[in-house]
Amino acid sequence: MFADYFWFFVAVACYLAGSIPFGLVTAKLVAGTDIRKVGSGNIGATNVARTLGAKWGIVVLVLDALKGLLPVLFIPALFVNPDSPDFDHARVLSGVATILGHMFPLWLGFRGGKGVATSLGVILVLGPWSTLAAVIAFALTFFLSRIVALSSIVAALAFGVAQFVQLGEEAFTREKWSLTAFSIAVPLLIIARHRSNLGRIMRGEEKKFQFGSRNKAEADSSAASQQQDG
Repeated sequence: MFADYFWFFVAVACYLAGSIPFGLVTAKLVAGTDIRKVGSGNIGATNVARTLGAKWGIVVLVLDALKGLLPVLFIPALFVNPDSPDFDHARVLSGVATILGHMFPLWLGFRGGKGVATSLGVILVLGPWSTLAAVIAFALTFFLSRIVALSSIVAALAFGVAQFVQLGEEAFTREKWSLTAFSIAVPLLIIARHRSNLGRIMRGEEKKFQFGSRNKAEADSSAASQQQDG
């Protein structure tokens, strides 16, 4: 009977793991600040870096990536035999649930981050070589533009393309179809979460990234409130 419900348990456990708001908690502990009321109002690593500085932005980036990576590595193995043909599908489900937990956390009224760092942790498990392509694409785009949102969008697209190249003829087999669906749906979801950034990019209004400090961020928060970071 338990086996009939393992998909549910995997999804719920990973959603709850993904919904831990590390950006919000870190800003509260470090500076007594509600990160949702500073800068862009986003709980992700970019807004933390803008408001609290590089060090804390990196801390949140790592924590958000780990909450994507660790559930995919360990939670499916609690419910599914790694030798089972369903194991890879369970890992994909865990990855999707973790990302959705970050983007739409129950505790924050389903208003979370944009999922880039958490997705990074997930894809490190599901597609390490495609992740390398995404990281390179992000780095090159950021070097040229200094725009995090644009770099995130390009990286998401690079991951999807690299996955299709790598999967090849296996893309729609019974064993790989869920990974193929993931490689289409998650990049599209990340792009959709950046839709306001896309509008500003096309209008030439998207601001370039700068590390900030709490005091500077609070002074500039009203001017920066329209910018949604990745």
